[in-house]
Amino acid sequence: MSKKVTTLTVKEMKRKGEKIAMATAYDYASARVVDEAGMDMILVGDSLGMVVLGYENTLSVTLDDMIHHGKAVVRGAKRAMVVIDMPFMTYQVTREEAVRNAGRVVQETGAPAVKLEGGEEMAKTVKHIVRAGIPVCAHIGLTPQSVAQMGGFLVQGKNEKVARQLIKDAEALEDAGAYCIVLEAIPWQLGQIISERLSIPTIGIGAGVHCDGQVLVYHDLLGLQTEIRPKFVKQFGAFFNPMVESIRQYISEVREGTFPGPEHTFTMDDEIAQKIREK
Repeated sequence: MSKKVTTLTVKEMKRKGEKIAMATAYDYASARVVDEAGMDMILVGDSLGMVVLGYENTLSVTLDDMIHHGKAVVRGAKRAMVVIDMPFMTYQVTREEAVRNAGRVVQETGAPAVKLEGGEEMAKTVKHIVRAGIPVCAHIGLTPQSVAQMGGFLVQGKNEKVARQLIKDAEALEDAGAYCIVLEAIPWQLGQIISERLSIPTIGIGAGVHCDGQVLVYHDLLGLQTEIRPKFVKQFGAFFNPMVESIRQYISEVREGTFPGPEHTFTMDDEIAQKIREK
């Protein structure tokens, strides 16, 4: 097994020009899969609200939800660095509460780092969490927890004013001590500019190939959900329909009485079975 990935690992990867691979996972089984594949970082995203818990968005996800799923992912990840999302309203109210909640995530899950959304306005919060000894992955651009304020899942930074603010956001978060920054749904040119200006890694999701790494949702990249498919998603597998067909075959064999067969069945001495029947 390769050496465990840390914040220093990904910073060194940027320095060397090596791309960083990141994907989400939400339980022990999915963590085992992506870790075995050689993923550098695993994000336990609050996207679990939609892809695992069936919510319409991420806003209903609680800290307890993240801790519950985070524990399972940490148990399944042997090499990859696990990062856990701070859910809505667990870090926005006060900096003291943000530090306390981030500490609870790290202490109860065993994950080394947390992720939170927001730009320049969250820099002081990031600084407080980092000062407490907890690495922070920042997240700017399209931030799903603020989707109502943004007016929907829209590309950010297409005009000069917003683009310049996103650059300021990224620089402020780096200065605050974030060890990496997720850039979501921004023009590729802006993703390139930010990546070149920062000394810390950028992880893109809909931000172009010039980011230092990329992240996708587990269910998206494997084709495990069919309802929503953003432009920036590439399906590297199409497992939803084959899984449905496998389950249908199981149902059919149960109803036909062909499963379980002799090879799936235990047996006992016929004489003992006959004696039991007689009584």
